Amino acid sequence: MSIKTIPHFLNGEESNGVGERTQPVFNPATGVQTGELRLADRQDLEAAVANARKAAEVWGETSLAKRTAVLFRFRELVAAHVDDLAQLVTAEHGKVISDAKGEIGRGLEVIEFACGIPQLLKGAYSDQASTGIDVFSYRQPVGVVAGITPFNFPVMVPLWMAPVAIATGNAFILKPSERDPSASMLLARLWAEAGLPEGVFQVLHGGKETVDGLLRHPDVDAVSFVGSTPIAKYVHETATAHGKRVQALGGAKNHAIILPDADMDNAADHLAAAAFGSAGERCMAISVAVAVGEAADAIVGKVKDRAEAVKVAEGTDPGAEMGPIITAASRDRMKGIVTAAAEAGAQLVVDGREFTVAGKEGGNWFGPT
Repeated sequence: MSIKTIPHFLNGEESNGVGERTQPVFNPATGVQTGELRLADRQDLEAAVANARKAAEVWGETSLAKRTAVLFRFRELVAAHVDDLAQLVTAEHGKVISDAKGEIGRGLEVIEFACGIPQLLKGAYSDQASTGIDVFSYRQPVGVVAGITPFNFPVMVPLWMAPVAIATGNAFILKPSERDPSASMLLARLWAEAGLPEGVFQVLHGGKETVDGLLRHPDVDAVSFVGSTPIAKYVHETATAHGKRVQALGGAKNHAIILPDADMDNAADHLAAAAFGSAGERCMAISVAVAVGEAADAIVGKVKDRAEAVKVAEGTDPGAEMGPIITAASRDRMKGIVTAAAEAGAQLVVDGREFTVAGKEGGNWFGPT
């Protein structure tokens, strides 16, 4: 199997950049390397920011009618390429095709919202707010916005950010996860096909060095981040210290309480869906379920039945309900957590630590547990 080079998308075209470092990209269902990701160096970052700054000056002065025309075309292109985007997500993240299409659908909702942004960009005017004083306001683009997004929703989260930033007249630099970057590249090509000017949307690949460069760069005006809570805290503290507007969303942890009079089948359905959908790699995954009184035995038995019924397979399998874990390191960490719990006295009702898929033993498999 050939290994593709995954470049950056800079100033309207794919570019290998100047940086010489690369990082492998794997199919988590097979463990086979499928791509070699180009990583940015400081020169690449400076070029991306300079492109964005130049583009933002023109795009911010572009009429709302022309901006929204691009948004409408982009929306139609994303809708036409749902299958292509889903295949890329599944190939690099591992989630099943239906989950991948679901996240694209959520992203489309944000694009559609951004298509109606002119109504929200109106200013306000108050006559005679005080004697001889009128008050008015108007909205202006911020300038250059950087988006730093996680591996678990490689289409949805970038589409939470970019369409709104672009519709409001900003240039946007996306720094996606290095684990599943190909969907971001397709989004970049679709933006270009929709008629978005060069430099308004760029994709810059890299690790902590690239993130730090964006957080500290004087020509980056705002940062949007989604990821783990410790990194969200770091992003917020670092970027705000450098004078940027920041929104930093950390990992959510959900809890469930099952009372004795609950509908046990309904509760078990939701617990199983939350635990095993997208292999639990999402904020919707319930971390703790507290069963009160006599609800305990009933709910454990019903969740056990559902866990054992989940079909775990490669995401492209039409019957798959749960795919592999994103990396071997993540799978091994999960095994360690479960093993430590068992050694501390936890009862494993269903144990998926040694689960594998026939013919794909090299994949990052972990069965429902």
